[in-house]
Amino acid sequence: MGRSRHVGWVAAGLVLGAGACYCIYKLTRGQRQGDRGLRLRPSRSAEDLTDGSYDDILNVDQLQKLLYLLESTDDPIIIERALVTLGNNAAFSANQVIIRELGGIPIIGSKINNPNHSIKEKALNALNNLSVNVENQVKIKVYINQVCKDVLSGPLDSAVQLAGLRLLTNMTVTNDHQHMLHNYITDLFHVLLTGNGSTKVQVLKLLVNLSENPAMAEGLLGAQVDSSFLSLYDGHVAKEILLRVLTLFQNINNCCKKEGCSAMQPTFPKGSLFFLLYGEECAQKMRALVDHHDADVKEKTTQHGKAIHLQQLKGCYLLLEAAGPPGSLGTKPLCSPQQQTREVLFCPIS
Repeated sequence: MGRSRHVGWVAAGLVLGAGACYCIYKLTRGQRQGDRGLRLRPSRSAEDLTDGSYDDILNVDQLQKLLYLLESTDDPIIIERALVTLGNNAAFSANQVIIRELGGIPIIGSKINNPNHSIKEKALNALNNLSVNVENQVKIKVYINQVCKDVLSGPLDSAVQLAGLRLLTNMTVTNDHQHMLHNYITDLFHVLLTGNGSTKVQVLKLLVNLSENPAMAEGLLGAQVDSSFLSLYDGHVAKEILLRVLTLFQNINNCCKKEGCSAMQPTFPKGSLFFLLYGEECAQKMRALVDHHDADVKEKTTQHGKAIHLQQLKGCYLLLEAAGPPGSLGTKPLCSPQQQTREVLFCPIS
């Protein structure tokens, strides 16, 4: 029952996101066609399908042609155009299955190692759209370590970094593969603190997904995080960032006080996220946010602040009881669909 509800939630996100993606896709294609005079293309060769003027959703034969072209050519322009076409078609659930069954995921995945940053970005975007299918994630997970390394070592705030973060966010919508990011948590917080606004939002989407899984709570709380992290709780911070850092704190706290947890003295090292979140400076910032001008921020702060203050008065903190092997809770939802804070990301590619 839990599994069906969880899959149903993911499917709902897919339908909504795919619809939005298709609207953007059609608008983008329409603009390009307007520039070209809306001419019809009778030829349906693989290269013709990538030139931006072919506006239909591709069928099985066309997708197969395109995958063969992508696998066989060394022309960077054709590779990039093929990835764009495949990525946009992968926004539709039927094509997500078809591309997997045609063996397309390894073909697309091999391009994330291409030294051309534009090709790498387009490959990551295509994998991102394919990853909203749970069965596709089983094949895409082999790229998680490489994507993490590219996100952390690549140019800060780059298109490649953002594409990688979007893919990792989709791959953590369920608990199944989250444990593969355990060793990268501290570095992800570093990217959060050094990146621009767009990068901060993308990293927070990923961290919020991780924070809903009790099996990841200890890894998050033990991460070494610079004290500048607390500046994200200042009242002047952009709402899309502030709400997410509040949600991150709330999710971790919920995991730590879940039924069956034990009350014990924490063993987290100084400089860890635990000492930042449960310290006096953070408590002061929470109290200040109670009077925030935005109703959503005020509500989330009020609800969350009461729970944190109660724990601090008791002088002890709830630590997560052993939750089994990483990913063991992946077959059931952590909370009701109305309470879910995880985000599924679709990426129209151009």
